Amino acid sequence: MIELQNISKIFNPGTVNEARLFQNFSVKVAPGEFVSVVGSNGSGKTTMLNIISGTLPITGGKVLLQGQDITNLPEYKRARKIGRVFQNPAAGTVPGMTITENLALAENKGKPYRFQFAINHRKAQQFRELVQQLGLGLEDKMNVPVGLLSGGQRQALSLLMSTMTPIDLLLLDEHTAALDPHTAEIIMQLTNRIVQEKHITTIMVTHNLRYAVEYGSRLYMMDKGRAVLDCSGAEKAALQVDDILQLFNQISIECGN
Repeated sequence: MIELQNISKIFNPGTVNEARLFQNFSVKVAPGEFVSVVGSNGSGKTTMLNIISGTLPITGGKVLLQGQDITNLPEYKRARKIGRVFQNPAAGTVPGMTITENLALAENKGKPYRFQFAINHRKAQQFRELVQQLGLGLEDKMNVPVGLLSGGQRQALSLLMSTMTPIDLLLLDEHTAALDPHTAEIIMQLTNRIVQEKHITTIMVTHNLRYAVEYGSRLYMMDKGRAVLDCSGAEKAALQVDDILQLFNQISIECGN
């Protein structure tokens, strides 16, 4: 499904600020897997997502999606098959446009633009029914500018928009971190429902260790650009939050913190 082969990433090469994060880093995510990725700041979690999405070029190695080499494919072309939800609820929507208009944009992702009405009555009704499934009452706010919605409502909409068209991979970059605890729970339950119903291969970066344990079929822990824990199946099911905390503390002590 998605595979990183022998990835190297050097920041500011040839300068006094040169820093290497990844060296011969490899990871493979199978079709349908829901991988929760944890790790301290600077461990490489978000950098890995940026490499996969094409936001960040690599120094060496290959990026494969569905067996196809996409290493040199620009970000906008990868976006046709890769959906992404960011930490900032404002990042995945257009604030000055209504819910209906945002959904129309998302539905046309990767399609050629033609001179025609993007929204008609039938399409507007389809969007309303789609939003109603979120269970947040947004179906009664279809003509409200998205910028007037709450952070949780916008994040739910971003999640819906990122999965409206057929995609091979969903990237979740700490998508509950900016939300209050109650709203974060709603978004996580919604995330799990969408991922399971659509059987989308998913990589979720999170700082919430409970979410990492409770959700997903695989847990992947990173430190300084390398994997320090990779478990799935019965091994992941047996994991407790305290187990991950203990490993975090061990790494922290080894780093002199």
